[in-house]
Amino acid sequence: MSEITQAPAFEETLAQLEALVSRMEDGQLSLEEALSSFETGIKLTRECQQALQQAELKVQMLTRADGEPTAFPGSSARNGAAANTPDKPGVSAD
Repeated sequence: MSEITQAPAFEETLAQLEALVSRMEDGQLSLEEALSSFETGIKLTRECQQALQQAELKVQMLTRADGEPTAFPGSSARNGAAANTPDKPGVSAD
């Protein structure tokens, strides 16, 4: 069975970005190295921003205006608890 390669976790990407910034702040990189590092930093920043946007969207989907949790598409009810369906609020999956 083949595994799908997943993007690194947010924390790992953020740690890579912090290390890169630290190396750049040291001022010991050549111009070419600095430009390459800057390009990599932009890529890592965008990955972090995308992960944060996805997390925010999931939180918004999981909570409704009335504060009651709702099922996230693709997730199942945990511990046997019934989840409201997005198209039929208040209808449980008993």
